[in-house]
Amino acid sequence: MTDTAARPAPTPASQGAANQAGAHINRDAFAEAQDFLPLNGIDHVEFWVGNARQASAYYRALWGFTPVAFAGLETGIRDRASYVMRRNDITFVFTAPLTPDGEIAEHVREHGDGVKDIAFAVDDVVASFRETTSRGARPAIEPVELDGGEDGVLRRSAVFTYGETRHSFVDRRDYHGAFAPGYRRVRNPARAAQGLSLLEVDHCVGNVALGEMNRFVDFYRDVFGFSQLIHYDDKVIHTGYSALMSKVMTNGNGRVKFPINEPASGKKRSQIQEYLDWYRSPGCQHIALRTEDIVGTVRQLRENGVEFLGLPHEYYATLGDRVGDVGVPMETLEELGIEADRDEEGYLLQIFTRPVQDRPTFFFEVIERHGSRGFGVGNFKALFEAIEREQAKRGNL
Repeated sequence: MTDTAARPAPTPASQGAANQAGAHINRDAFAEAQDFLPLNGIDHVEFWVGNARQASAYYRALWGFTPVAFAGLETGIRDRASYVMRRNDITFVFTAPLTPDGEIAEHVREHGDGVKDIAFAVDDVVASFRETTSRGARPAIEPVELDGGEDGVLRRSAVFTYGETRHSFVDRRDYHGAFAPGYRRVRNPARAAQGLSLLEVDHCVGNVALGEMNRFVDFYRDVFGFSQLIHYDDKVIHTGYSALMSKVMTNGNGRVKFPINEPASGKKRSQIQEYLDWYRSPGCQHIALRTEDIVGTVRQLRENGVEFLGLPHEYYATLGDRVGDVGVPMETLEELGIEADRDEEGYLLQIFTRPVQDRPTFFFEVIERHGSRGFGVGNFKALFEAIEREQAKRGNL
């Protein structure tokens, strides 16, 4: 006969550790990452879209980004229009074609709106290009110096990663203009949405085809010197219908974190496969933005019109037992649809938007961290089920 009275009740910390079952965490990942490619962080993310003016207005009015620079016909650029939007340490660029022909128009026609470039801030674009291409990266832009006249010189190069996504290397140390040569500063910008704490890019998630995850894990390890931080297998990320697998890669200073997802076998089509079907190639599935006030930020985003995934009451009925005190009442989390998770390092709060364009592809995450370096493994099943409910509405499950 088992003596259940002698067994201690689960504490939030022990429950957090239990949540990691099937999640393989490498605590030495940052030390193991190589230093042949120093990255100072994410310089900017460029989206190629159908209408850059309207995209910039959406991110100003709903997400609180301020327009800081513009390039287009008025600045001598004849093939594209680009709007640079910034909030704290997050810089987004929205670029649209001005003609029906050319690379940008073809990209938007094939993929819809999506992330084209996740650019890194570096000290040496030539060395960054040489180190990555010598290790197997496909060149996208040869090292170039862009003369900005009195504003100085901006240096740039780029290589490709999964799909048609690229990584630019940008050196701004000798450039003092608005964003880059060919852009002009936006004077007296329209008022951006207020009451939002969005501080920096926490991580960028890439979706690749079945059987391709390990190839791109090797790519970031061998070409960029990253190390694997976490591996989530399909025992963790699954429902009764579908599953996926994910590995998280990080650089040495921890400023760049890239989870890489692939679909896993299931009874129905997973969210990863839906993305691949509609984006029509591998690409960036979502970007997580770090906040220090997720409650106030999500409340304001909802008021502004941003749509988030919803979770059932059953998720919140047991959440307190699983994660303990996370500084926010459970009823507030449920009201706003915010998820919580805990591991042995701390806890996090997170929420995911619905797709932010017509195709069911790219979306955002808002995340608040309190010690935890994880990605909400305890929420994966509930999140996956919420996404499946959205897929079913679209007829894509």
